[in-house]
Amino acid sequence: MTELPLLTVQPAVTVDPSAAPASRPSPAGPVRYAGLDGLRAFAVAVVLVYHLFPGVLPGGFIGVDVFFVISGFLITSLLVRERRASGRIDLRRFWVRRARRLLPAIAVLVVVCSTVALALGGDVLVGLPRQILGAFTFSANWLSVAADTSYFAQGAPELFRNLWSLAVEEQFYLVWPLILLALALLRHWWARFAIVLAAAVASATWMAVLYVPGEDPTRVYFGSDTHSFGLALGAALALLVVRMRPLDLDSGESALQTFVRRWLPPLGAASVLGLVVCAYAMAADAAFTYRGGLALVSLLTAVAIWAAIVPRSSLGRTLDLAPLRFVGARSYGLYLWHWPVFVLACAFVPDENEPVAALLVGAGSLAVTGATALLSYRYLEQPIRAHGLLGALRRARVRMRASRSTRIAGIAGLAVTGLLVAGTVTAMALAPSATAAQRMIEQGAASLRGTTPGTADGSPPALPGAPSDPYSLAKGPGISAFGDSVMLASAPALQETYPGISVDAVVSRQMSKAPEAIAGAAASGGLRGVVVIGLGTNGPVSPATLGSVLDAIGPRRQLVLVNVQAPRPWTDGVNAALDRFAADHPGRVVVADWKGAIAGHLDLLADDQIHPGHQGGVIYAQALGRALGMLAEHSDVRPDLPWYQLPPGAASQ
Repeated sequence: MTELPLLTVQPAVTVDPSAAPASRPSPAGPVRYAGLDGLRAFAVAVVLVYHLFPGVLPGGFIGVDVFFVISGFLITSLLVRERRASGRIDLRRFWVRRARRLLPAIAVLVVVCSTVALALGGDVLVGLPRQILGAFTFSANWLSVAADTSYFAQGAPELFRNLWSLAVEEQFYLVWPLILLALALLRHWWARFAIVLAAAVASATWMAVLYVPGEDPTRVYFGSDTHSFGLALGAALALLVVRMRPLDLDSGESALQTFVRRWLPPLGAASVLGLVVCAYAMAADAAFTYRGGLALVSLLTAVAIWAAIVPRSSLGRTLDLAPLRFVGARSYGLYLWHWPVFVLACAFVPDENEPVAALLVGAGSLAVTGATALLSYRYLEQPIRAHGLLGALRRARVRMRASRSTRIAGIAGLAVTGLLVAGTVTAMALAPSATAAQRMIEQGAASLRGTTPGTADGSPPALPGAPSDPYSLAKGPGISAFGDSVMLASAPALQETYPGISVDAVVSRQMSKAPEAIAGAAASGGLRGVVVIGLGTNGPVSPATLGSVLDAIGPRRQLVLVNVQAPRPWTDGVNAALDRFAADHPGRVVVADWKGAIAGHLDLLADDQIHPGHQGGVIYAQALGRALGMLAEHSDVRPDLPWYQLPPGAASQ
């Protein structure tokens, strides 16, 4: 996830370190390294598949780290060659070129997508002012962290969420030339290399230290401090490669010659294969990803770059195949447009998570992304690269004056631009502060802070599908419920249906946290006879964790597991695990079929098809009521508490 093409000052020649010094290009001149376009094509491809076709390539997010390493390598090579050629680094020119390359394309993206979002309305407008501020100040990553948003949340995603990686890179562009000038004061090149390599290790270590298993990893993923190891590793590789003298690979037996000739080619090929494996196997919610996994991806990328750029590299030739070079050269536009287009398509298409609709949304988003990337490359990126921003504008003005038709086209273009800018300003002004799901969750949280509602006589209302004898059901004062944001959104309906119920629901809670929450309630004397667990929306559930939950509630309590309704890849696995666990513990554990109950009423959920409004919460409470009825009829565990009244003829355990 990056805008990498800006780093390749339009390539002119291929570097061949084995060539004689006189035949090589000027160190400050435009240089093209073999194979890097192919690596860029791989990186943007896996990111697009990861986002547009969720679940197909679980580790596709590693494309970001591939881009980071390439960026660090190229920008450092450019700066070192400039300093060798002129004895200085023109910081102003460097920063202006970075902004000129980035900002025009981002500006077009923002005004077009914001205006379309205004036409669609709803959750796609949430947080838009902050996102646009982050886009133009390259602070999107830190603004998102400050707003406590999640990169990995799949419900009502932010329109310009993908710009976080541009922010990390631009922050690198801002400070790295200054650091490089300071490092140049060191006499020995190996000292500079060691310091940069140590910075990479420090960043990866900091990510591992700050990562907390089971919690949302957005902070460590977005942080410039925790996710700069790829940029630093690429920079270290550049310092090493630039330092190397031309190698005669056909003769000589130095250790470096032997390594480059014999070992680097197979290591490079193995590294590319390793990146493919990581794209398939690495999981966004796995601890390994943040405790070495992404650092491993960066290391594999660095080895692949080195192997590709050495003289006569077969890997470099393979990665330089025409289709890969074509995609790699346009990777900035592909990355820039794919995510906003996908978000807008999901907002436009009803039931976008239904399999056929999801496939159509992904394919349609890919087609639109490809078209916009081609247009951006042809009419925006290339003219600005060739003539500069002001030069490109002057040439456009000259063309407008060439004929009547071009004048009309130019006036129409200016009018459209004005409408898009006005639409963007209006969208920012009308942007809601929270998504529909967030509002539902906030209402649930507010209900838990207020007075518990109930019926006049304190008894729960009759529920469809429940036994006719109301006293066979546990009453509210006998129920302890632990859940995530779905239960939190359902809290008002649960309180109305079961007056006195205890609801402990936390956003993003996973099943692994349930034993701890139950133990805390038990220690305080607040754990009741029927325990309801509504978790599984935020990650897979293991049989061992469910066993720990059952152990935590003790032998004299009943357990209700609420299954999951969420368009997420682990949902089916979670629900199957809950069903198996209940079947293995008949008479004590039952499943409340929330997924089945809400299946015909998805319109009662927020746009994320996860969180219920009040009417959806009533269906949630009804699903719980049917499960309580099954416990009353079939459970062989009877909590020995005064509020629990047995059905006629039942014998207490």
